Amino acid sequence: MKIKLKVKSLKLKVNTKKILFLIAFSLLIFNFQLSTCLADEISSKAVVVMEASTGRVLFAKNPNLKLPPASTTKLVTAMVVLDRAKMSDTVTISEAAANVPSLKETKLRAGETLTVETLLYAALIRSANDAAFALAEIVAGSEKKFVQLMNRKAIAIGASNTRFINTTGLPGKGQHTTAYDLSKIMRYALKYPVIKEIIGKKEAEISTEQGRTIALENTNKLLWSDNGAVGGKTGYTKAARHCFVYAGEKEGEMVIVAILGAQSREILWNEAENLKTRGFAVIASNEQPVVYFTKADYKKTAKIKLYQKTDKERSAKVASKKKINKAKTNKKDNVSPAKESKKAKDKIIAKNVVYGNKG
Repeated sequence: MKIKLKVKSLKLKVNTKKILFLIAFSLLIFNFQLSTCLADEISSKAVVVMEASTGRVLFAKNPNLKLPPASTTKLVTAMVVLDRAKMSDTVTISEAAANVPSLKETKLRAGETLTVETLLYAALIRSANDAAFALAEIVAGSEKKFVQLMNRKAIAIGASNTRFINTTGLPGKGQHTTAYDLSKIMRYALKYPVIKEIIGKKEAEISTEQGRTIALENTNKLLWSDNGAVGGKTGYTKAARHCFVYAGEKEGEMVIVAILGAQSREILWNEAENLKTRGFAVIASNEQPVVYFTKADYKKTAKIKLYQKTDKERSAKVASKKKINKAKTNKKDNVSPAKESKKAKDKIIAKNVVYGNKG
């Protein structure tokens, strides 16, 4: 009788081990399937989900793919401004700032005076390009000098694959970031109480010293739908498509979601919410992060970089430009001042259309 009991006990131990192994294996397969499903669902070119407290990557797709940052650029603009200016400093809008392509409803006028604080609200809540440009002028004297400070800031916070050519995020050669760098930028920007406060506001109202009032509505629609929203910064140009970097909280934890190259705002919001949920799930279950790459996206970027013009091609291009400029000069001499003025206005309107300034 005793021997039988021992045998049964032994069998029970063996079965228990098998059951535990099967449960563990099933959970592993289930988590892998969840990660794979999410990976397949993400259509944006590059994304990163980061644990805010540690900087640990929780999920990523093409994290180091260099892409245009659009208006997410303004987070670095704001940090550089706050490093060097007081919120109460006043800024008079220059002609150059007033001519920067920007949204009609928030357009600043040459000669208007605003504080640094009000310009930061316009730049971060409504993505006003003219406000970002005006801030650069007051801090560094020119946008060109200010951009140098921005690039130094990016390096200082570890965003080594990021380079800026302007304060606004408007498209241009050589301006790029990565989803990984963008999540780092947001993580660092949240250390600035002013930035954290502004990007978390749904709406605000600013006034010029001349008495004009401008209403601002945040371009981040998750502030209305997500109770755990901390804040974020959107971006859009035709070249960059829809971009977004966002921070959300849940049960004392915070995750940062960075998205570059989404095809629509609807996709942007859906993927941001799914990625945020995924991030919290990884933290809760202490899972290993999933990082994957799509060769097609990397190949497209590589082709652009690998192609370099020969000296002969460059010389031909320069000669062609000279001919075109000469023809334009001759044509311009025969154009009336009224027509010339209309041409300049049309050029600004065309810029707005091309850039697609949605913020």
